[in-house]
Amino acid sequence: MSLRLFDSGTQSVRDFVPLVEGEVGVYLCGATVQAPPHVGHVRSAVAFDVLVRWLRRNGQRVTVIRNVTDIDDKILAKAAAAGVEWWAWALSNERAFSAAYDALGVVPPDYEPRATAHVPAMLDLMDRLVERGHAYAAAPGDVYFDVRSWPEYGSLTNQRIDDMTDVPDDAGSGKRDPHDFALWKSSKPGEPATASWETPYGRGRPGWHLECSAMAHRYLGEAFDIHGGGLDLRFPHHENEQAQSRAAGYPFAQYWLHNGWVTQGGAKMSKSLGNGLLVTAVLEKAPAAVVRYALTAVQYRSMLEWTDDTLAEAEATWERLAGFVQRATERVGAAAPDEVATVDLPAPFAAALDDDLNVPAALAVVHETLRAGNTALAAGDDDVARRAMVTLRGMLDVLGLDPGSPQWRTSGGDSRTDRALDSLVRAELDARAAARAARDWTTADAIRDRLTAAGVVVEDSPTGARWTLAASATDNSED
Repeated sequence: MSLRLFDSGTQSVRDFVPLVEGEVGVYLCGATVQAPPHVGHVRSAVAFDVLVRWLRRNGQRVTVIRNVTDIDDKILAKAAAAGVEWWAWALSNERAFSAAYDALGVVPPDYEPRATAHVPAMLDLMDRLVERGHAYAAAPGDVYFDVRSWPEYGSLTNQRIDDMTDVPDDAGSGKRDPHDFALWKSSKPGEPATASWETPYGRGRPGWHLECSAMAHRYLGEAFDIHGGGLDLRFPHHENEQAQSRAAGYPFAQYWLHNGWVTQGGAKMSKSLGNGLLVTAVLEKAPAAVVRYALTAVQYRSMLEWTDDTLAEAEATWERLAGFVQRATERVGAAAPDEVATVDLPAPFAAALDDDLNVPAALAVVHETLRAGNTALAAGDDDVARRAMVTLRGMLDVLGLDPGSPQWRTSGGDSRTDRALDSLVRAELDARAAARAARDWTTADAIRDRLTAAGVVVEDSPTGARWTLAASATDNSED
């Protein structure tokens, strides 16, 4: 492989060399299911989906683990405020995340472990840390990691302990040092008994950081290749994960990858800032393929500023790509899935993705191919048009955006609805064609106006009329 990735641990671009040739283990920090997902949440999933697709395209056997944190302070608090069981609240939001991933074409992980199902593995890791002198019990139910017992603490984020300013304000907790972090947390007054487990250290529940280390070890072993997540997780979450795992004697992740935030007005998108755009709301404004394109088009480490124009620009681009694939398919026939999956990709496209997943540079190659394909169609050069169409689909497949794939061919909707709509529109187009053949322009124009009013765009071509739904950007209705 010639892939090079920016490793947050060394703050450098490194050649990617798997621990086992031909096999790659990836652990992704998934959702903390306290609320439904907004666009900022799913950017991470989409970014690492491109990585996984590229690795697999290069012949690697990739194992992806993406966890679900289904118990924490906010889940308990929000469930209590809503008057529902905490586990029901968590499951409802977990399903919302799963629906968002599916809608955006994110390939499912090989396994998606929940924190609450892995308490024994967490206790084993905690026991090991206590035995090695890197953790200690405080009040009943509270166990902390001793950061000063591990000289490398701070190495992931290049910080010295005494310079760290993000110190929890929890005086009276029984910590030896304010920087020590919780491995196990005692139950708080008023919390449901079902949200805690009995342990030799007292009754309580897991700390956030312990969960991921235990689950990564359970499914990927003592050492694995890539640990990914959002930039906001570098500290303290990933710093603490690395410290406790290596203090336990495990090499843990060899490469750390972090995606940039989605921002609005320069501020990180979050519920606390009141600027979260729920995925469900965004998908009401634009097709899922358009949302995915908007999330994919920016290099994964860059910040993505989300503005009123983001979806409109993505939709215009997507329509050009999908329109060409549709026209070329009508002219030269569809490409088989195996053909798309194995077509030789342009060297500049591959070089761009090998350069730390430089998607903008890769998309430049996509658009060059699009222009060549459109030119070939206009010139009637079917051979060149077909090669361009298959190559374009192959490149977009790597990005999870192949317009000819089942995911996007049905626009992510109900295929029965798609077929019914197509049948009705086709009947109208047939009637319009008959009127035009009879030179009944009044009837033909009336049919076209009727379709336009219904949000159907008709495009005449040498092979007949085609139809698409009008871009949502033209919808000026109030939400």
